[in-house]
Parts: sequence; C-alpha cells; structure tokens
Amino acid sequence: MQQSNTSVFNRGHIFLICLMGGIFIMGCNGDLPNNADKRFQPEDNSEAYDASKTSNISEEQNKFFHARKKMIETQIKARGIKDKRLLDAMLKVERHKFVPVQSRDLAYIDGPLSIGEGQTISQPYIVSIMTELLNLKGDEKVLEIGTGSGYQAAILAELSKEVFTIEIVEPLAKRSKQLFQDLGYKNIIVRHGDGYIGWKEQAPFDAIIVTCAPPYIPQPLIEQLAEGGKMVIPVGTYWQELKLIEKLNGKIKTTAIIPVRFVPMTGKRDK
Repeated sequence: MQQSNTSVFNRGHIFLICLMGGIFIMGCNGDLPNNADKRFQPEDNSEAYDASKTSNISEEQNKFFHARKKMIETQIKARGIKDKRLLDAMLKVERHKFVPVQSRDLAYIDGPLSIGEGQTISQPYIVSIMTELLNLKGDEKVLEIGTGSGYQAAILAELSKEVFTIEIVEPLAKRSKQLFQDLGYKNIIVRHGDGYIGWKEQAPFDAIIVTCAPPYIPQPLIEQLAEGGKMVIPVGTYWQELKLIEKLNGKIKTTAIIPVRFVPMTGKRDK
C-alpha cells in the first residue's frame, strides 16, 4: 500500500495528490492519527431487509455504480490503463464495501482512505497499474503481501484462479477474511503473518504483488516465484521505485517502472 501522498505517475507525468490538506500514510505499518483506529465501524445490515428502504438501497447502488464508472474513465483509463479484464474487474468490485461505512461517499475519490488500524485503502490508480503489470490471464496462483482492506485481493480474485494473501496486522487479516466470505469469494485464502518470508508451502506462485517497500527484493519471494512468473514490488528506502521482476529460464530480469513512495515493509526484515 502506497503512501497517500504518493505522486501518481503516468509514464513520465506526475500528479501530486493532496487529500483534504492532510497527508495519510498507506502500508503495512502506516502511521495515522490515533483516532483512525476508531473510524471503522462494522456495517449494520439490520436495515437491509426493510421493504420501506428498498428504493433507497437501489438509489445508493446506482450512485456507487456511476461513481465506479467515473473512477475508471477519469482515474484509470485516462492514465493509460488498457487491460479490458482489469477495467471490467474494477467496475465489478464494489470499492465502497472495503471502506468504513461513514467514508463510503468518498470511496471512489482519486486517493486513499483510512480503514482503521493505522492503515488505508490504496488509491485506485496504484491498484490498477500494479495489477496490469502482472498481466493475469485467469489461471494463475497469486501471492499478495499486505492484505489491508482486501480491495486489491478482490481485484486479483476476479482475474486469477487463486489468491493467497498475507497481512501482518491481525485485526485486518480477520476483518478481510470475514469480508471475503460475506462477498462470496471462494478463491481467496487469508493468512495472518510476516509477508517477508512469503508462503512457502503454497509456492510456487505465478504472480506476486507486494504493497509495502523493502530496501531490497526479499530472497524468499524470488524463490517462491514460478518460472515465467512476474512480481510487482516497490523497492527502496526514502527513494523508491516500483519494479517488475520476471523469472526467465531461471534468471531474474528487473525492470524499473515508476518512482513511488510506500511505507517500509515490517516483520523479519527488521530483525
């Protein structure tokens, strides 16, 4: 998950995002105000079956659908994302269900939002560019490091066969697991643990996506990447680059994509 003041890059152009005059931090251990943890309140579904509210529910769904369409046109396609399957997935996945109820009207803005536990949901464009780089066709086994809100995993689940996702913050891991069950995702497996070491017993993976920045590419993740596989990962300390890693004939090919700012990876790397 990238820092919320991340510059948005469209192959050479920089779009600096300032959200409500503040700077939010996104990532495996992002620092947000202490009261951020209290902002996420479980959705109360008790009114969902009140017949008198049916028209309001329908109106709300329609509002969010049009907000997603606008997000795709102005934030995603406008910045060069072209993969039709990815665009369809981002239209289908209801991003507002991955944010606190009180923040749902902001779910489709061009920036991150707090999800509690000192964490945020990533900006839609960052989700799209990292996903597009994986070039998923539908039959892949994918490893995600940093579940967060669960939004990225849901997008991956629409585009691949299986998603194995690791979250180091236990409440987020539990929350995301329940949300995936509620939304009917049967191809997402959640683990609470240290993403630096990957998920050896489920390796190899056709694709790996990392949402926090280590100073170097973790060797366990390289080892768990399948032959012909792709990994997208931000690498660096203060100055970071998003990198595409490909394993070809047993050799590693690294391509620098764009400068980014993500919070540091925590866990075993710190020891």
